[in-house]
Amino acid sequence: MGMQVVMGALVQCSFGVAPGSLMVLPANCVMAGGVPAANIMDYKPMVNILPFGMCNSMANPMVAAATAAALGVLTPMPCIPMTAAPWMPGIPTVMIGKMPTLDDGSKCLCSWGGSISISMAGQFQTQV
Repeated sequence: MGMQVVMGALVQCSFGVAPGSLMVLPANCVMAGGVPAANIMDYKPMVNILPFGMCNSMANPMVAAATAAALGVLTPMPCIPMTAAPWMPGIPTVMIGKMPTLDDGSKCLCSWGGSISISMAGQFQTQV
């Protein structure tokens, strides 16, 4: 059993240099541990998933351009998450807003090649 992910959960991208925070809007009116609970559709960049400091992925055009300008020396650039698909797999037996709930074992993929995982669910009371 995983922990229910809520607003303020710590998330980390495999190409990011710093952890980020998951933002969950209270639109679904479901709380866990006193804060809004997340579902798999809370994946929108710059709304739900905030930047991870600097990006090290060569698939990111800004990093590729900066690296080329530095004659091949990897040059990290500011992270701008590009998540295009929901978190997977979620917990399909527990629904929040008609969508599977988000647990701390779920992952989200960035278009620049990074895998975003949940480091800390944001609360320690509700298991799903």
